[in-house]
Amino acid sequence: MRSSGVLMPVTALPSPWGVGTMGAQARAFVDFLSDAGVSVWQVLPIVPTSYGDSPYQSFSTFAGNPYLIDLDDLAEEGLLCRDEYAGRDWGSDPARVDYGALYRERFDVLRHAVRRLERDRAGELSSFCDRERAWLDDYALFMAAKDAHGGAPWHAWEDALRFRSPEGLAEAREALADEVRFWRGVQCLFFRQWDRLHDHARSRGVRIMGDLPFYVADDSADVWSHPEQFQLDESLRPREIAGVPPDGFSAIGQLWGNPLFAWDRMKADGYEWWTARIEAQLRLYDILRIDHFRGFDTYFAIPAGAVTAADGHWRRGPGIELFELLEKRMGRCEIVAEDLGYLTDSVRALLAESGFPGMKVLEFAFDTRDGTGSEYLPYRYPTNCVAYVGTHDNDTALGWLESAPLDDAMLAREYLHLDPREGEGWGMMRAIWASAADLAVVQMQDLLGLGSEARINTPSTLGANWQWRALPGFDSPALAARVHRQMELYHRLPDVATGRSPRDVAEKNEEE
Repeated sequence: MRSSGVLMPVTALPSPWGVGTMGAQARAFVDFLSDAGVSVWQVLPIVPTSYGDSPYQSFSTFAGNPYLIDLDDLAEEGLLCRDEYAGRDWGSDPARVDYGALYRERFDVLRHAVRRLERDRAGELSSFCDRERAWLDDYALFMAAKDAHGGAPWHAWEDALRFRSPEGLAEAREALADEVRFWRGVQCLFFRQWDRLHDHARSRGVRIMGDLPFYVADDSADVWSHPEQFQLDESLRPREIAGVPPDGFSAIGQLWGNPLFAWDRMKADGYEWWTARIEAQLRLYDILRIDHFRGFDTYFAIPAGAVTAADGHWRRGPGIELFELLEKRMGRCEIVAEDLGYLTDSVRALLAESGFPGMKVLEFAFDTRDGTGSEYLPYRYPTNCVAYVGTHDNDTALGWLESAPLDDAMLAREYLHLDPREGEGWGMMRAIWASAADLAVVQMQDLLGLGSEARINTPSTLGANWQWRALPGFDSPALAARVHRQMELYHRLPDVATGRSPRDVAEKNEEE
């Protein structure tokens, strides 16, 4: 079925409290999408962010980001008093997230809410902790221990805790019991609000597409609690790290720094950790995009301590076997495979065998720096794919037209018949809406006509990423009406009663 989506990080929503949250503005954004005839909201990972503020480098692959907990909703429930958070410094620029201010202020506020949660909703909290015990106990202890060690990575902790001796764990649980309860309570608050938001999206016919990073952070509860699942040495440090080789955008490649998976050991236990990870994600989302899908075929291994990625080499991943086991366990899953970057015939074969839709990025069709060229021209898109103008790792449409090599931008303008009166960004969106792709997703910034100042992330850079926020009123009725008309024109408007597009309805009527 033809459909459309909008990529909008939850953090980028407006709010008076420093960052977008899962509260009233998120529910209003769902309403905007529904009114616009858009049926998919794509979000970035909603996990806790660590150093660098990237949602792709998290303290846990299972936990939720405390910054996304809405304070006003907590106040409405009687879990907060407004004066406990309204007078704090949440940052001076409503168009940017100030992560330093969030780190300084948010957790003190949440402590008030957790105390009331423990007092007034003890049964609900206990049920949540029992249900999520498989990951929650280790995560809560990890965060409590990290705070007790001044934020130091777990590799710097004392040996008894670093190597998880039974005595060391028991001593830490006793000494840090109050903090462990706090971190459990924070997660209960998060998932209560996520469930409310997800239910609201379902009620408005909007499906949420989540995003699962392929790797996990070295300094995470995941690696600390399951070191056997990773390629670590005797001191529990990575032997090699993840990244990607040099390409048209980076002459030295990218050093991601994540530990690599111990695929042989994972295979021996039936990929239990991976299947549990995906299963948990699919309880949160209706559709799951898996980042760096090619890593299941072959992954790039770089010696630990390398200065660049140039000395890395490719190694074989688990292939289709993992997904066959996943399907036996869960049935057919709605997964989108991020198949961008350096692709080989074996990667393409894995994607075809999985049956998952891949991704097509319009900007790549004209960008000679990428080197893939015509593969990304809209007429070549298969039906079973998700089309983008650009992803969160790319510039906005207008930003790309300004920053791309002049000949590339001129070719795009000519090929796509871009017209400043329509809006050149709208012309680029029109190209993917008109394509054969089952799902076409645009960035919210492109709907707003924003340039590079609104770019979400520039890979291989630090300091200014993940900060962009929309200003109040961005999701106006006039914009919803304009988008709705485009969805109608390009047969991406869902039929409310049947969930089918107008074309599907017309074809069914003709058959009858």
